[in-house]
Amino acid sequence: MGAKAKEVNGYKLRYLGSSKVRNGVGILVDKELVDFVVEVRRKSDRIMAIKVVVGSEILNLVSVYAPQIGLPDDIKKQFWEDLNMVIQDRSQGDKLFVGGDFNGHIGIEADRHDAAYGGFGYEEINNGGVFVLDFTVAYDLLVANSFFKKKEDYLVTFWTGPIKTQIDYFLIMADSRRLCKDFKVIPSEYLGTQHRLLVLDVEFKCSKWKRRSAGEPRVKWWNLTRENAIKLTERISEEGVWKKAEDADIMQGAMGKMY
Repeated sequence: MGAKAKEVNGYKLRYLGSSKVRNGVGILVDKELVDFVVEVRRKSDRIMAIKVVVGSEILNLVSVYAPQIGLPDDIKKQFWEDLNMVIQDRSQGDKLFVGGDFNGHIGIEADRHDAAYGGFGYEEINNGGVFVLDFTVAYDLLVANSFFKKKEDYLVTFWTGPIKTQIDYFLIMADSRRLCKDFKVIPSEYLGTQHRLLVLDVEFKCSKWKRRSAGEPRVKWWNLTRENAIKLTERISEEGVWKKAEDADIMQGAMGKMY
């Protein structure tokens, strides 16, 4: 099992997997956010997480690939235990978004899982879906997909031939519901995978952090109070800045380094 990162059309792709196994997960990070990724955690070849700082918010983004229904119970148990650990290890106050292939149907009616279910699902619930909803309720999460009313074709996340199912979900914290503006499935003619692109629009209101440009520091003339002006005059006299050059720009640059 190897952990890797590479550039994809200007995005940073962080992924976990190996050519020797069938499993693998990855997270694609926008080029504008690459420098704000402060932690990458690779729990297994089915679970990885990154921590991103966006303004004043710290986001924990988790990518998962749950075991298929036909796999042994011990593999399924290990997956949910690992996901438990990843979620419990996050800092209090951090936002949490879990997305991926959960290999389960939450169905149209969620019965005892009303707290996690928004009312809009697809098909009948199965054992895999019960695991998803039980986990969601235990951590006071919501299945974001189920809170947006969509046509059938925009609920289906896995489509191959006559088979149409919903097995991919976004799990979010209950107090993040107001941040989620829309959920959608993007149809595609690409035949390399039967999974369809799942998108969750999330809006954060925060001031954009502008990076400092490289080069000489600016002279903060607005801080030049009477007391600072006297100190600056003394520094200029001591350093002999005026004797260094006759060019005004060069002299101003020299003063800027001192102030």
